[in-house]
Amino acid sequence: MNLGQFEHVVAAAAEVTDEEELVVIGSQAILGCVGEPPQSLLRSMEADVYPLRDPSGADLIDGALGDGSPFQRTFGFYAHGVGPETATAPDGWRERLVGHRIPPRPGSRRNVVAWCLEPHDLVLAKCAAGRDRDWEFASEALKADIVQADTLLARVVQLPISAQARTHVETALRAIVAGTWLPRRE
Repeated sequence: MNLGQFEHVVAAAAEVTDEEELVVIGSQAILGCVGEPPQSLLRSMEADVYPLRDPSGADLIDGALGDGSPFQRTFGFYAHGVGPETATAPDGWRERLVGHRIPPRPGSRRNVVAWCLEPHDLVLAKCAAGRDRDWEFASEALKADIVQADTLLARVVQLPISAQARTHVETALRAIVAGTWLPRRE
């Protein structure tokens, strides 16, 4: 997904839900925070989105703009309607959301804002999920200086996961920073 696609799908979600403020919590939230993120962070063709004021509108997003929808078949990317509970991000993440104003769309009078996970919170949410692609995302974000290791490590204790899982996240992040982490190859 690129910035234009990101803005298109968020604007479409605003139209579908009749909301002007949407929260983006998945990997593509990086597009709302970083001017030109590296291509290695833009592999996903979905934006995880919910309306800020009425998260139940996520069902409308999934139905109209989700995987397999006419929108997805037409444009090749889609929105995944999620809820705020989907974000396994560090405590305080809602207060650190980064606003990205969507340029006005033809035929719309909406002033849409995408509230995106701040990059450190995004990387830690990906680490909490712990899939290989999430660790690669963390590694690439660190390599591109989008996030700083000290901030990530300081926020690990704020993740709403078990102590054992937090220890795993911290250990893996330290390995990535030290250059000793190797992605699994299947």
